[in-house]
Amino acid sequence: MFQPKRTKYRKMHRGKLRGIAKKGNYLKFGKFGLQALEPIWLTTRQIEAARRVITRYTKRDGKLWIRLCADKPITCRAAETRMGSGKGMPEFWVCVIKPGKILYELDEIPYSVAKKALLNASTKLPIKTKFITCI
Repeated sequence: MFQPKRTKYRKMHRGKLRGIAKKGNYLKFGKFGLQALEPIWLTTRQIEAARRVITRYTKRDGKLWIRLCADKPITCRAAETRMGSGKGMPEFWVCVIKPGKILYELDEIPYSVAKKALLNASTKLPIKTKFITCI
């Protein structure tokens, strides 16, 4: 799915989800977009589920840009292990989302189709989102 081919380090700190998005908070490629209104860690499965909804509803017309990259590994300890003995192995990847970040962009399709496709995709995501346009 959406994960980096290589990383400098295998494991990361958790970090904080404070503040608003300073990068990726405006439409860059398409005319229509889906903007996040809440902070969250989006998993690769959630990103892929929303992408599938968009491509199916648009019948693969137009262009779709995914403005996300799941580059943060989340580690989990094995079940029923004792305390100590280090950090667990990376289990899945997430993308850190802050309010204002553009998640998906669409172009070369009618306004009504783009709006319906992105609103359908937002039902697959566990956060509040907003449909935005530059026209």
